[in-house]
Amino acid sequence: MKTFSFLLLLLTTTTFCQVKLLSWNVENLGSSKSDTDIAFIVKTIKDYDVVALQEIVAGDGGAQAVAKLAEELNRKGSKWDYTISDPTSSSAYKTERYAFLWKTSNVKKVGEAWLEKKYHLEIDREPFYCTFDYNGKQFTIANFHAITKSKQPETEIKFFKFLPAQYPKLNLLFVGDFNCPQSHSVFNPLKRMGYASVFVNQKTSLKKECIEDVCLASEFDNIWYNTSKILIRNTKAIHFYKTFLTLKEARKISDHIPIATEISFQ
Repeated sequence: MKTFSFLLLLLTTTTFCQVKLLSWNVENLGSSKSDTDIAFIVKTIKDYDVVALQEIVAGDGGAQAVAKLAEELNRKGSKWDYTISDPTSSSAYKTERYAFLWKTSNVKKVGEAWLEKKYHLEIDREPFYCTFDYNGKQFTIANFHAITKSKQPETEIKFFKFLPAQYPKLNLLFVGDFNCPQSHSVFNPLKRMGYASVFVNQKTSLKKECIEDVCLASEFDNIWYNTSKILIRNTKAIHFYKTFLTLKEARKISDHIPIATEISFQ
């Protein structure tokens, strides 16, 4: 009986040791964020292993704000590292940076992170890739912030169907703010390749005001994963705005909520 219990514990531990992944459009993360804002963001993300951030200001303190996040995270007991992209190749008023932060005790960064080169003209804010290793299993996150809904983000998302073939050796996850719901037909090619969205019918952008306790506006943020290589569990949309008295105060942090999941490898 003791042997059976030990084997069951070992199997459970092996099966459910997973990477906790969080994605968040932090809306103009830069010098405009106060120390209080930084502290709130840190409190929200500190329990995850890998954090993908979108909408880092290209200038005006964006890189410094990410460094502040890492510094504050390192004061919480776990060792964190980070990487930040160069500004995307979009026009001056739309260019941004991306960032990854990760707990070095749980995952290791593999090689250098890079911005998409082949489709940087077709995709306004080209994805930022980073490969991580977890217990010998490697996965690569493509961090992405699409053009706004009014600009038709599907016109650039359609190029994502070429990325798995472009990087055939990589276990790709597409994460970020797509400004487009997972139900849109532009994702059908990825679905036919075996990719699925972690979230379905989950709104992630904040309204300017709550109407009859409805505070979320659109289904924009998501995580896409290859179902033949990755298993997910404990998906979570983090309704951080509920800790604020007003939505106006919450939107000083961001106009999007973070999304999270745990991933393991088949």
